[in-house]
Order: sequence, then C-alpha cells, then structure tokens
Amino acid sequence: MNDTLTLYSNLSKFVFENGVAFHDIRAAVTFIWSLVGLLLSGKIHLSQWALYRPGKTQAGGKERQISRWLHNEHIVPKEIYRNLGTAALLQWNETRLEIALDTSCLWERFVIVRVSLIYRGRAIPLVWKVLEGKSASVSFSDYADLLWTLRQMLPSSAKVLLLADRGFVDTELMFFASQFQGDYILRAKTSLWVHRKGHDPVKLGQLLPPQGKIHLFKTAKVTAKQFGPLAIAIAHVRTQAGYQPWFLLTNTSPSLATFEDYALRFDIEENFLDDKSAGFQLESSELDDADALSRLCLLLAVATLYLVSTGTAVHSLNLRPLVDSHWQRGLSYLQIGWRWLHLALTAGKRLLSFIWLEPGPDPEPVFASHAQANRSPFAFSGIHLIL
Repeated sequence: MNDTLTLYSNLSKFVFENGVAFHDIRAAVTFIWSLVGLLLSGKIHLSQWALYRPGKTQAGGKERQISRWLHNEHIVPKEIYRNLGTAALLQWNETRLEIALDTSCLWERFVIVRVSLIYRGRAIPLVWKVLEGKSASVSFSDYADLLWTLRQMLPSSAKVLLLADRGFVDTELMFFASQFQGDYILRAKTSLWVHRKGHDPVKLGQLLPPQGKIHLFKTAKVTAKQFGPLAIAIAHVRTQAGYQPWFLLTNTSPSLATFEDYALRFDIEENFLDDKSAGFQLESSELDDADALSRLCLLLAVATLYLVSTGTAVHSLNLRPLVDSHWQRGLSYLQIGWRWLHLALTAGKRLLSFIWLEPGPDPEPVFASHAQANRSPFAFSGIHLIL
C-alpha cells in the first residue's frame, strides 16, 4: 500500500503543479488513482485499477467511480491537458518542434484524431478527439479545433514543422500551417492534380521518377483550386514493406531532407502502438462512447508524458543500465520509464515528480543492428531539381 501512496503522491505533483485543474476534488482524486492503476497494472481494466485504490469501499464501488469519471460530461480533456502540454513544450522555445497529425481506428467504429510532439523515436500526445466512424480520412472541419488548441500551447517563438499522411491532404490545412508561419510536409495521393507553369495539368502519379531517382518540383499548384505555390518531392523510398512511392507536398525548399523530415511522422504510429498492443492495451477497454474514449485518452496522454519524462531522466542521469540490459539503448524512453517506475517502488529508488523532456536530437537512438543503422532508406543515385 505504501508503494501505491508513493506513486499517487508523485503523480499528484507531476499533474497539479503544472496547472491541471478539475471542477471538483473528487474528480481529481479519481483521476490520479486511475493513473496509478493504469501504470501499475499495465493495462486498461477498470476492475484491476480499483484494486490499487485504498479505502473501505468495495472493489465494485471503486470500479463504478472510475466509470462515472470516464462518462462525466464536465470533464473536457483538452481543457484539462492544455496546461500540462504547455509546460511540456516550454523548452522548445528556440528549437524546431516536429508535430505529427494522424488517426487510429478502434473496432471499425471510432477514429482517434491526434496531434503529437515527435520525441526520440516516439510521439507525445498534445491534443486529440475521438470521432464515430470507420474511415481514417477526416475532413479539416473535424479537427480544426485541435489545431487552434495546439496554437495556444506552443511557445511564442517556436518553429513548427507539421507532418501528416494522405488522409489529411487538404488546402485548408496547408493554409492554416502557412498562416501561422509554420512549415508542413504532407504525403499526397497519386490522384492529386498538379498544375505547373507551361505544362498541362497532370495527376501526381504521372510525375513519379524511376526507382533510385528523385524529382523535386520547386514551384507548383495543386487541386482544381490551384492552391499554391508549393513544392513537391517525389521518389521511391525503401520501407519495411519494400519500396513505396512518396509524393510529398511542402512549403519548404525541397531536398533530400524533405524525405528525412517526413519519415519522422511514423513515430506517431509507434505512439499508437504503445497505446495498443505494445503497451496499454487500449483495444481491450471496449468503451462504446466517443467522449468516454477521449477521457481515457487523457489518462493515456498523461501516463505517456510521465513515463517518457522518467525515461529521459533515467537516461540523462546514466541510470539506464539498471533497467535496460542492452549495451546500446534497446528500449523506448517510455519502456525505460515504466521499468524504472517498478524498480523505484520495489527497490526504494526515487520517482520523478516533474516534466523532464530535452529538445534536440536523440543522443542514443534505438536500432536493431549496425547493418540496419548504416543502410539509409534515402540513398538515391540522382536528384533532378525542376524549377
């Protein structure tokens, strides 16, 4: 019991000293105990979370308290998380933030739309919403409010690079990013119409170069609206599934770095994997309400931020060998943080009670082998810049 109270105390400091507030104390207490249950059980199972909460109330009553919290309409996740997310981004005031926009489907019934900070091979949730629907493609109107909330969280002088996949290619999104002096790289579909001065309009797929070559179009316009000008970078890129054509739209100067920057977007897919089979087992929740799922995502976001902060601190303090047996880092910062949490509670080590994130490149990236690390997917024999 002392272990759970220790974790409860540290999580309370981590959350409330960064400006998180609830409409009443009961909601705040249930929130922290739910975090304790999530982190110690390692899965989303309300009846197991209830076992970690002390008190004379029977387990069924504690489980109902958590369920009522998840279905409490007065709890608005983006309002609760905003200050915590703002605090997490403070160190990026003079550093470029890579921000990924993506979706994840649940049971072919719900779609989670999430905006995340790319961080050391993973992504940290910043703002999200859950929609009812089967398609991973969503319209700008469905998530525009997330972008406005994000703007309020960003440091005033932050440099932002927005990354998104084919389901988000929308001229309104590109206009939004440009309006706020942000950069974007979006992967487009082959069917997108391209307009170039002195050329007939063509579909993007018709501009694909042979494998091993890159085509860089410095100035073009897209869609029937002829939105632009923007740049286009096209090539076959080696992935785990083989070579795939990438058609990238950007408001930056196109180069080989365009492909390298866009590849960072896949880190948000690792974050969704942490939510599901590789971590919290989100799909086992079986919640049938979009708003309740959004509140569950609030718990996952705070847990992710806490574990990644802990993992960063453990690495920075040269304590990683205590929880990671690999000679070079073999675990994500989230998994390092999770292992440290259990070590701290069983061996009397200290727990983190504040945000610890560090801008800049990962000092020790994970890779499966030296051969994989030395084999870049962006090795091209020829780059053709087309003005």
